[in-house]
Amino acid sequence: MTNDHGEERASSPIALTGHIQRLLQRVRAFDVRRPLLWDLVLTAFWVLFAVLDYTSDGWRTVAVDPRAPEPAVLLMSLAFSVPLLRRRTHPLAVLLFMAPFSLANVWTGAVVQAAYLQQVVVFNIAVRLPMRALAWAGVLTTAPLAAGALWFPQGWDRLFVPHLWAFALAALLGIVVRTRKGYTAALVDRAHRLERERDQRARLAAAAERTRIAREMHDIIGHNLSVITGLADGGAYAAAKNPQRAGEALEAIGATSRQALTELRRLLGVLRDDPADAQRTPQPGLDDLAELLAGVRAAGLPVRLSVRGTPPHSPPTAGRQLTVYRVAQEALTNTLKHGRPTASLSAEVALTYRATELEVLITDTGDTTGGRLAGGREEDGAEAAGQGIAGMRERASLYDGTLEAGPLPPDAGSPTGWRVRLLLPLEDTPK
Repeated sequence: MTNDHGEERASSPIALTGHIQRLLQRVRAFDVRRPLLWDLVLTAFWVLFAVLDYTSDGWRTVAVDPRAPEPAVLLMSLAFSVPLLRRRTHPLAVLLFMAPFSLANVWTGAVVQAAYLQQVVVFNIAVRLPMRALAWAGVLTTAPLAAGALWFPQGWDRLFVPHLWAFALAALLGIVVRTRKGYTAALVDRAHRLERERDQRARLAAAAERTRIAREMHDIIGHNLSVITGLADGGAYAAAKNPQRAGEALEAIGATSRQALTELRRLLGVLRDDPADAQRTPQPGLDDLAELLAGVRAAGLPVRLSVRGTPPHSPPTAGRQLTVYRVAQEALTNTLKHGRPTASLSAEVALTYRATELEVLITDTGDTTGGRLAGGREEDGAEAAGQGIAGMRERASLYDGTLEAGPLPPDAGSPTGWRVRLLLPLEDTPK
């Protein structure tokens, strides 16, 4: 026999199993849609079976006493079959109703085979009710049989043993079905929980991405607009006395605006549905600090950069460099916005390299009583929404860093001023 035939032969049981499963699913679906109709069909089938057993005298072949009155046999056959209509809603009550007829069945010696229909009720009890109810079902089914075995000791094996085995099989089958249903329900519940968790993770990821984009937009727009504002104020002041300086200010405004537009296009290009043409130039890092400070100086804020310590052989990661750049950008932007312009207004950015961390200290001599409040809170509309100092803290926390913001301490040598201090580990903390 060829391999192809072997494969067909091996796949036939699988196809048969699939067909049976689909058939069972259709039956269950019909039962869910039309439970009363299904109960009527099943009950009618067993009633027909019980009546045929009576009319064909089949009960006499297993009866202990074939002389039992036929009207009683018919009544018992109907009593064991008709109540099955309520087997699912009130199974214990149905079994309790059948118990006197079960006693009469063995007492008369008729032993109608419809008595086995009690096990259908036992199955439903095992599936739907607690185990204590199943124990009571065992008492209700075996007690009449035990009494009949005492009344007909010569036929106790035909009265008691088959029904006892039937009860055990019905109860075991009901327990198996109940366990299977519970397992299936647990799987369905777990699948639903996983779907909800997946949706929640997607929403959280989207919210985090929106926050990151808002932070980047705030850093780009806030800083460049602050620089443009400073240049415009300086140009307006110099226009009357030094037209050349006013022209330089306008050129600086144009350069700053173009830089802001370039960064915005790059950020928005990545957010497009088809970002194939988006610019993917590297994010700013430590090497771009000089250009950042040059723009701040052009806006009228004298700022100085100092580096202490020995930089590591391998530079900090791109994410850490971007964090340092954005923190310095945000701190200097706040100085331009909130520092009261005086002749002594200045700022300093100090980078200090240590063995395992990088300290960034941004200080200025501006006024601390304006929009900047102690503790790092801001009254500015955008910053109050969480994009100012709170955004700097979020950037620092991404790399297990810390950020402090507040007025200069009294021993700093300046009566007023603001300080932002960033401590950033140079390596990731082992988890």
